[in-house]
Amino acid sequence: MTYLPGKFVWYEHMSSDVERARSFYGALFGWTSDPIDMAGTPYHMIQNDARGIGGFRPAEAGGAAMWMSYMSVEDVDAAVARAAALGAQVLLPPTEFPPVGRGAMLADPQGAVFSVWRSAEGDPPACGGQPGDWCWNELVTPDDLAALSFYEQAFGYGHSSRDMGDFVYHLLTREGGAMCGGLMRTPPGAPPQPYWTPYVAVQNADMVAARAAELGGMVCFGPEDIPDVGRFAVLADPLRVVFAILQPMMPPPAAGA
Repeated sequence: MTYLPGKFVWYEHMSSDVERARSFYGALFGWTSDPIDMAGTPYHMIQNDARGIGGFRPAEAGGAAMWMSYMSVEDVDAAVARAAALGAQVLLPPTEFPPVGRGAMLADPQGAVFSVWRSAEGDPPACGGQPGDWCWNELVTPDDLAALSFYEQAFGYGHSSRDMGDFVYHLLTREGGAMCGGLMRTPPGAPPQPYWTPYVAVQNADMVAARAAELGGMVCFGPEDIPDVGRFAVLADPLRVVFAILQPMMPPPAAGA
């Protein structure tokens, strides 16, 4: 089995209306999400091109609707202990989820929520860039330097930084230099609450953004070009859960969204 510590390996949509979320993303990206039994509870696993990439599940009573990002770690208990010592809040302590793995939920010192995970079956390979695949994960936070220090100390990330003119963008790297996410300061006028935003690869960002609006979603930003990267947009689904899409400069080869 192969493990890729630091890679974001799973994403869960948590909301009060699983069926509405399933319908929206199925129509937008062509995802399927048939239910499977998970410890006696139905769990709708998201599949893209017959590959499991995430899931839909009900949010806890009173909990916010959101996309939850899962970070691969070598040892869940040790990772949680390090993060807590650096100021993170433990929202769900290390827990076994037989037969799939062990995980925990955290809020970083500024309040961004994410999960850590150790799969029983190893981690999926690096994203191949197929339409409908997750291709990036981005933290927007009010203190980018404090957040960068936390994730480096807690999870062993390295980084490189790029001056984008109006802001500095920090690229998080795993051991060996593989890029696995980004981090930036909250733009002026944006909500102050920090959050992780997952990105989905698409072939045409403008068409997908327009289709999201037709399906009851919202275009929050863009579409706009990122020099040397591609074209992106930040969207919200009908439950107002934020996500993003990216049309890479080199389009994915397979047909799809």
